[in-house]
Amino acid sequence: MNVGMVLIWASGTFGLLAFLTSLFYFFKKDTKSGSLSEKLELAGGVGLISASILLVYHLLEVDTEYSYVFQHSSADLAWNYRLSALWAGQEGSFLIWTGFIFIMLAVTRFTGNGKLLRKTRLFACTRSVSLFVSSVFLLLLVLKNPFSMYYFSGHGIPATTNWNPFVNALVIPYGQGMNPLLRNPWMVIHPPLLFMGYAAFTLPFSAAISGLVLKDNRWVELATGWIRVSWLFLTLGIGFGALWAYEVLGWGAWYWTWDPVETSSLIPWLTATAYLHAKFSFRQGEYGFMLPMLALVSFILVIFSTFVTRSGLWVSVHSWQEFTIEGLIIALFLLILAVSSAGLLLKTYFSEE
Repeated sequence: MNVGMVLIWASGTFGLLAFLTSLFYFFKKDTKSGSLSEKLELAGGVGLISASILLVYHLLEVDTEYSYVFQHSSADLAWNYRLSALWAGQEGSFLIWTGFIFIMLAVTRFTGNGKLLRKTRLFACTRSVSLFVSSVFLLLLVLKNPFSMYYFSGHGIPATTNWNPFVNALVIPYGQGMNPLLRNPWMVIHPPLLFMGYAAFTLPFSAAISGLVLKDNRWVELATGWIRVSWLFLTLGIGFGALWAYEVLGWGAWYWTWDPVETSSLIPWLTATAYLHAKFSFRQGEYGFMLPMLALVSFILVIFSTFVTRSGLWVSVHSWQEFTIEGLIIALFLLILAVSSAGLLLKTYFSEE
């Protein structure tokens, strides 16, 4: 049985149920629903972490019956490149990104201002929005399962499945390995730093949405720490990526060439920097509109960057050149985020007039 596929489906189910029960807790103030939602969230997070560990094992062992392993790992790769194959493809990158969101939700609940505000409606709403975001990523993982397997179809032709964990796997002798451009020591460091920075934007976005809905300025206490985390990891990720580009791509002896995906990772860094500066004036009653806008726009720009990378609409050395159902889901998700955020911000703006 394909245990990894079962873990992905189970995590997706637990994550969705955690989101739905969190909504029930927020609107009905039912403590049993809140407790159940936290347990379901924990189960989803454990499932994702277990799936990540299992995928790493398959990559290290080069178990080529899994299509993701066949495409990104091979016996001739050093162990560190087999490990970094975890984030070399779309499926693996979604897996660790979603796992980071669940870990950060747990950290928020048990530490700092999150622990102090845990029983408030603000925190309940923040958690619901974060679980909605994670549910979208879980849907993408279910649709593009990193544990899809090769098997012989009924006509004797090799095919893949990402939903049936009971097929007889087709073992392929050799993996095709990683793209030669990715076989660089910076591959081990650069992508996970960016994904951690991207994931950390989820909490400020969710807190800002909740603060606007409930008119509760304590959302800043939940958001600012994670904005700092995002800024730090994006800074490191962009810096290491520039060194990698200088070494491998030789862009005319430059570290930066305004590649579309490069630029789309820089812009949320700029808005996060602006947030950290504006936050000091927020305490004196200023930037009541600007500060939540920066928190919202930062995350929306991250999703835009994800869409650009995975849609193939812009030519880039970083992007996957195809537009699939996953790209359509990200586009719809981006539209929902943009429209809902704009509506809340406009409501806030006109209420201040």
